[in-house]
Amino acid sequence: MIRKLMLDAVALSFLVTSCSATPSHLTTDVGSGKFNLQPEPKHFTVAKVITGAIEEYHYKKVKLDDSLSSQIFSKYLKDLDGSRSTLLASDVKDFSQFKYSIDDQLEGGDLTAGYYIYNRYADRLSQRVDYALSLLKGKMNLDSTDSYELDREKEQWFATTTDLNNYWNKRVRYELISQKLISKDEQKAYDVIKKRYENLKATLEKLKSEDVFETYMNAFSSTVEPHTVYLSPKSSADFKIDMSRALEGIGATLRSEDGYTKIVQLSKGGPAEKSKQVQPNDRIIAVAQGKDGEFEDVVGWRIDDVVGKIRGSKGTIVRLQIIPAGADVNSTPKTVVLVRDKVVLSDQQAQSEIKTVNYNGKVYKIGVISVPAFYIDWDAMRKKDPNYTSTSRDVKNALIKFKSQGVDGVVMDLRNNGGGSLKEAIELTGLFIKTGPVVQVREANGNVSVNEDNDPDITYAGPLTVLVNRFSASASEIFSAAMQDYQRGLIIGEQTYGKGTVQTAAAINELINKPDNLGQLNLTVAKFYRISGGSTQHKGVIPDVTFPSMFPADKFGESSEPTALPWDQIKPATYFKVGNLVSLKPSLVADHEKRMVASPEYKYLLEDIKEFETNESRKDVVLNINQLKKERDQKEEEDLARYNERRKAQGQKPVAKGADKTPLNNDYVKDESLQVTAELIGKTSSNTIVEAAPKKF
Repeated sequence: MIRKLMLDAVALSFLVTSCSATPSHLTTDVGSGKFNLQPEPKHFTVAKVITGAIEEYHYKKVKLDDSLSSQIFSKYLKDLDGSRSTLLASDVKDFSQFKYSIDDQLEGGDLTAGYYIYNRYADRLSQRVDYALSLLKGKMNLDSTDSYELDREKEQWFATTTDLNNYWNKRVRYELISQKLISKDEQKAYDVIKKRYENLKATLEKLKSEDVFETYMNAFSSTVEPHTVYLSPKSSADFKIDMSRALEGIGATLRSEDGYTKIVQLSKGGPAEKSKQVQPNDRIIAVAQGKDGEFEDVVGWRIDDVVGKIRGSKGTIVRLQIIPAGADVNSTPKTVVLVRDKVVLSDQQAQSEIKTVNYNGKVYKIGVISVPAFYIDWDAMRKKDPNYTSTSRDVKNALIKFKSQGVDGVVMDLRNNGGGSLKEAIELTGLFIKTGPVVQVREANGNVSVNEDNDPDITYAGPLTVLVNRFSASASEIFSAAMQDYQRGLIIGEQTYGKGTVQTAAAINELINKPDNLGQLNLTVAKFYRISGGSTQHKGVIPDVTFPSMFPADKFGESSEPTALPWDQIKPATYFKVGNLVSLKPSLVADHEKRMVASPEYKYLLEDIKEFETNESRKDVVLNINQLKKERDQKEEEDLARYNERRKAQGQKPVAKGADKTPLNNDYVKDESLQVTAELIGKTSSNTIVEAAPKKF
């Protein structure tokens, strides 16, 4: 409904304005050196449409003024040259002529600033690539005391070409050292790095006007808010493919960052997630086809070219070389073998199992339901298929089956569940309460609607815990927040993602009644609020029983986005708590913390977090291959020793150095959550938290 109202209003507005004259020129020459990318005629119109839609209909009530112009200017430079290693200070000074005029240009459909800056950047990067290739023609010193800066984001722009050359000399040497440590052959290292820069040179030569336009428009949209995105016609097609899962791949969302392909998110049930060897923030440095294909270095590649290498026919093998999250690029890469598959509905369906847990001298049967997404087969539902699949239906069936098996409590595992159908979040909540509000939605005009569960039946009324992590988002947060607000279930895990906004997807051509494919605008138009009044946006859901996280809130999730909409609150909905879990929380938390301190796995988790923080805080590295090799070898010895300690604890034999380290069959967080659930059962006077409806349990 939100989408329809928004589309009708925008279409009406722009149907009138689209007939008026729009700029078909630039206010100054935008070319630079050998780069002279120019806007296509359609881009002037599309820029006006995007600007108007964001100004008029974005939830944030955007004011396009000099202040926002300055922010767009800074964001565009950061997107292009975040490491401040390509442009000169004089370039940035020249660009400053646009710092307070981008707002006026966008409103008029003028793209001068975007193309002027981009062409200069492309020209400077081309010069850097040529310089790097010239260095690779000779021998470089890989055994020095020179220091290379790993993070220049907050440094000053280089003043001279000589300064840039000094930095890039160190950069190329660092890449050579890292590659030599991987390939163990100096000539091969030179060949790989040379090929890497040749690929980058070829990529620059293939730049198109649409690349500039999409980058510039998204610097604008992301300055407003991170989930408002312009998708070019090609990106829009890729988005639709992803939504329909029409191509086979590894089930991962990727993005390019500092020349590396970084894993952003894993699709539950996809090959990458199932492998248990891939994590968010891992970097893919090479891709190989089949069991024996040669690895192809993909550092510096366009993201769509990398995706093209990873996608392929279902059932075929793709091999990835990965640098784990937080590790130095000179670390020995991990080789991950994946079988391409389509992430289909059946892989995303809820799975259930029963675990037997010993606690305080008693044995409890606990049902665990893993929910990878909030899904629904809309087509089957519209066709009135009585057996259509959905999250709530599958969970309900699992709960009924649990009854016949005599479970004492239930764990809902929503880890890595990125959300999905709002309808299903409401239906799922309804399985555990009688009736009542589930979530509030506030639109840009201030109207608040309350989405309720109106079915008085309760499928399960016993002890309940909900397991979440940093990548539980959107619909997962709505369900978790409702269980917490009603005091119906105990939330266990990590602070959730904090995605509490609603987007509508609008085809640009529909907005101006044009037949051509002009791309797509995803626009944030509403915000979710808990029934207690607080938003799930930015803050997410804070668990009652917490675990330390490998993924800190300032680097992962909504709170890591500088322009994310803030947390706020509105008037609470009218609802009544159905349980009193707050009274049990202090003792549950205290016992949980005692168990964690005594657990070796908890110790390993803290070590992993400390190592991640150490690597993230490292600002420079000495360009000495022997020293770096010594550091890497020591780290690998420590990792192997710990891996074998964990194998021994599981009754497995140790593995030798260099052997494949298969993922350990261990889920410490889940195991501890079962202990918390068992304690909750034991401390609940009756196995009923809420009054159950007749013939239900």
